[in-house]
Amino acid sequence: MRPHQPDLEIDPWWQLFEAQASSRQLDLVARELQARGSAYYTIGSAGHESNAMLGLATTVGDPALLHYRSGGFYCARAGQLPGATPVRDVLQGLMCLADEPIAGGRHKVFGHPELGIIPQTSTIASHLPRSVGLAIALQRASRLGIDHEWGDDAIVVCSFGDASANHSTATGAINTAVNTAYRGLPVPILFVCEDNGLGISVRTPAGWIEHAYGSRPGLDYLAADGADPAAAWPVITEAVARVRDHRRPVFLHLRTVRYLAHAGSDAEIGYRKPSEIEASYDRDPLLGTAGELITAGASPAAVLERYDRIGEEIRAEATRLAGGRQLASATEVMEPLAPRHPGLAAELAAQWTRTRPGPGPSTGSGNDPGPGPARTLAESINATLATIMDADRRVITFGEDVGVKGGVYGVTRGLARRFGAARVFDTILDEQSILGLGLGAGLAGLVPIPEIQYLAYLHNAEDQLRGEAATLSFFSRGRFRNPMVVRIAGLAYQKGFGGHFHNDDAVAVLRDIPGIVVACPSRADDAPAMLRSCVAAAATDGTVAVFLEPIALYHTRDLHEPGDGGWLGVDHGEPAPIGRARAVRSGADLTMITFGNGVPMSLRAAAALADQGVDAAVLDLRWLAPLPTEDLLAAALRTGRALVVDETRHAGGVGEGVITALVEGGFTGPMARVASADSFVPLGAAAQHVLLDEREIIKAATTLAGKDRTA
Repeated sequence: MRPHQPDLEIDPWWQLFEAQASSRQLDLVARELQARGSAYYTIGSAGHESNAMLGLATTVGDPALLHYRSGGFYCARAGQLPGATPVRDVLQGLMCLADEPIAGGRHKVFGHPELGIIPQTSTIASHLPRSVGLAIALQRASRLGIDHEWGDDAIVVCSFGDASANHSTATGAINTAVNTAYRGLPVPILFVCEDNGLGISVRTPAGWIEHAYGSRPGLDYLAADGADPAAAWPVITEAVARVRDHRRPVFLHLRTVRYLAHAGSDAEIGYRKPSEIEASYDRDPLLGTAGELITAGASPAAVLERYDRIGEEIRAEATRLAGGRQLASATEVMEPLAPRHPGLAAELAAQWTRTRPGPGPSTGSGNDPGPGPARTLAESINATLATIMDADRRVITFGEDVGVKGGVYGVTRGLARRFGAARVFDTILDEQSILGLGLGAGLAGLVPIPEIQYLAYLHNAEDQLRGEAATLSFFSRGRFRNPMVVRIAGLAYQKGFGGHFHNDDAVAVLRDIPGIVVACPSRADDAPAMLRSCVAAAATDGTVAVFLEPIALYHTRDLHEPGDGGWLGVDHGEPAPIGRARAVRSGADLTMITFGNGVPMSLRAAAALADQGVDAAVLDLRWLAPLPTEDLLAAALRTGRALVVDETRHAGGVGEGVITALVEGGFTGPMARVASADSFVPLGAAAQHVLLDEREIIKAATTLAGKDRTA
C-alpha cells in the first residue's frame, strides 16, 4: 500500500476503509446495544481508526499489546487471516457472550491468538513493562534455542494514549527499553502513542508528547497525522521497518481525535466547547481514507454505500447473536483463572528431584542421588535453582544484583558463572521492569524466575502481578500464559540490618490476588521441594507463583542452642505439593499453626512449654495461597485446640485467613491468635516492641491449654 504511486490499485484503500468503517460502526452499534441493555462496555475507538494502518503494516507474527481504542487495528489485522470474524468477535465481547474467542465473556478486550494480539485490560499503561519484556526476551529465547510462537524477525507493537505516556509505568518501561538498547542488546519494540489530546477531561498540552519523547537519545521518534493517511502510511511503514531491521525501539507519535466522548457514560459537553467538538470532525480518519478512495477513482456514492452496508451487516450480526449464551456459574467464570494439573507438575518436579546433587559426585545416571549435604535455607535455594537450570534450559533468573554479585544474600551466588549471562543476569533498578521482563519472557517460551530484592520494594510494582500476571490466563481462556516464579526476600527479624524497607511483613496484598500461588519456606529441607513444585507448576500450567523467602532464616544454622545445627536441612527429595502443610512437631494438647519465622519460634516455644507439661504440636503452613485448609483443620482437630502464630500484622495478616478457615471448617474447639502489631518495623532494638516474640507465643499457648483443662 504505497499512496499516490502510479501503479497503485484501489483495493488497498478499500482494505483500510473496510477496517476503519467496521470499527466505527461497531462503536455506534455498541451504543445502541447498551441502550437496550444488551452491551456492557462502550469505550470506543472512534477517531483512532488510523491505527488500522498499523494493523496492515505489521503481521500476525508480530505480537501486539494494544490500547483499548484499537478497533481499527484489530479489524485490519484480522484481514490477514482467512476466515477471521472480527465483527463477530467484538460484538461477542461487548455482549459478554461465552463463545467470544479470547476472554469468553469475562471482559471486552482486543485479543486473539491467531492474530498475534495479546489481550490487555484497561489498567493505565500496565502493559508496557510486559511489552518491553517480550521484546527483550525474543532474542534471548532464540539464543537459547527455545521455541516460541513468534516470527524470527518479529517486532512487538505496543500502543497507548497520550495521557498514559505520562504514567510512571510507561516512562519506566520506555526507559528500560532505551537502557537495554544502549547496552547493545536487541529491543525490537514499536511504541505507538495515539495522541487525541485528552485523558478523559484532562488535556495534554499541545506539543508535549514531542517535547517529552521527540529528542531522546536512543529512541527514534517519528510522527504521523492519522487524519492524513496518504502522508501517514509511509511514516508508519518506516517506523515498522526501522524496528524490524535494526532491532531497536522506535516511538511513533500518531495524532488522532476522539469521538463519542471517553465512554458511554462521559458527557464531554461539560468540558469541551461544542465548537471544538465540531471542528474535530474535519480530522476524521475515515474522511481521510474516503478522500484517497475518491482520488483513486471510487465514487462518493460507492464509499457512502459501503459504509452504510457495513453498518447493516454489523447490526444483522448483532441480531443473530442476541440471546447468546453467557457465563452461567462461578465455576465457569473462574475456570481459566489458575488451571492446575498437579500430576503433570509433580512428574516434572520429580524429574528434577532425581537430578539434584547428592553428597558425592554426580553419576549422571538419572537415578535418585540420595540426600544432599546439610544446608542453610539460602544454600538450599541456591542448589535447587542450579539443579532446575541444569535440567531445563528454558529457566532463567534475573533481578537487581542477581548476576555478578550473586544476590544481596548470596542466594544466586555462582549461577551467572555457571549458566552464563543469557540465563542469569542483572537488571535495571526498577521492579516494574523486572516483573515486566518476567511477563514478557513467559510469552517467549521461557520460564522466568525474577527476584525482587525486598518485599517492601514490590509494592510500587504490585499491579504487574495483580493487573497483568494474574489476569492474562483469565482474560484469554488460558490461551496466553505468563509462567513465572517471583522470588522475594521478605518478612522481618533481621538483626543488625533492617528497618522498614528491609523488614516487611505486608503479604496481604499477595494473598488477595486471585489465582497466584504464595509459597513461604522456612526450612532448608522444605525449600527445595517447594521451589521445584512452583517452577514445575509454572512450566506445565503457566502458574504465577511468589516464593517468599524469610530473610532472617537465610543463614540461620542453629535452633535451640548455639552450635546445635538444628536449622540446617537436607533435601531428601520428598515432594511438597502446592497447598499442603507439613507437621514439624507432634503434640497432644494444642496445635500451633504458623509459617516462616514463626516455625522456629514455635518450635522453641514448644520446647519451653514441654517443661511446663504442655505438649504442643507445630504445623508449618508452607503455602499462604492457597492456604492448606484441609491440613490445618485436621491438625487442629487432632488436639482440639488451635493457636495461630502469625508474624505478620494483626490487621490483614495471614492469621485472619487461618482463623476463618477453622471457623468455616467447623472447628469448635478453643482457638487464639498471636500476631505482630499494626506498625511498620522500626530500626534496631525498637523492632522488638512491635514484632511477635516467643514470650507471647508461650503465654498464649499456656492460657489456651489451661482454658480447656479447667472447663
